[in-house]
Amino acid sequence: MPIDAREALAAAPRTGEIAWTRKDVQLYHLGIGAGRPATGPDELRYTLESRLHVLPSFATVAGNGSPGVISGLSMPGVDVDLSQVLHSGQSLTIHRPLPVEGTATATGRIAAVYDKGKAAVLVMRTEVTDAQGPLWTGDAHIFVRGEGGWGGERGPSGRLEPPTGDPDLTVECPIREDQALLYRLSGDLNPLHADPDFAKRAGFERPILHGLCTYGMTLKAVVDTVLGGDVGQVRAYDTRFAGVVYPGETLRVRMWRGEGAVRVAVSAVERDDAPVLADTIVQHT
Repeated sequence: MPIDAREALAAAPRTGEIAWTRKDVQLYHLGIGAGRPATGPDELRYTLESRLHVLPSFATVAGNGSPGVISGLSMPGVDVDLSQVLHSGQSLTIHRPLPVEGTATATGRIAAVYDKGKAAVLVMRTEVTDAQGPLWTGDAHIFVRGEGGWGGERGPSGRLEPPTGDPDLTVECPIREDQALLYRLSGDLNPLHADPDFAKRAGFERPILHGLCTYGMTLKAVVDTVLGGDVGQVRAYDTRFAGVVYPGETLRVRMWRGEGAVRVAVSAVERDDAPVLADTIVQHT
């Protein structure tokens, strides 16, 4: 069996140094659609170095990569076909605001392996600290088709009751045709997002947008509206990737305010509001 759950869970954590600069932050922000309009005061917070702040979802690419997914697939006990892999969920806990430049230590390990019957789910946990202490903790849920059925623990469903009533806010976010090509420059070079032939082998009509790009676009929409542009209010951000997005489409982001949290649902406008992100919560101060 390509996934050996016992070996994966027993493997020693991997620790390495990561670093990022203002340019990395600016490139990430452009990759999730910031800078429209280019001279808008609210957008300059994401693009102009003299005003720069860091959207917390930058943590998923800090150090020039997608460490939760890519590192998870290279851990002991894991040997799978990349075309059968999907990023099925992501959670972040932000311990304090991310600096615009920094160096840190990232420690990654497989925290769980679940048997979903026809598929397996790996949970890759990455904990990041710098000289001042913990910065963030991220869990990437990696769905591997065709690798279940060994009789392992099924794991939690993670499904939440849907929000009730009309949303408090709705924002539509247009996606550029070249958005995936721009986003992948932050480090996630999976050909699923750029190569039409690879995408067809994986079962898609054309390259799809990175789930983490949608993840970042959604958090930006919440920060820019409900949180008044204050990235420092974000404490945690969880989602389940419920469907694909194609570059050139439009995201519809619906938000329901709660006590210390915002419930969010994201869909693709052009495909009759097909679900994109589900079970999504942004916790804040």
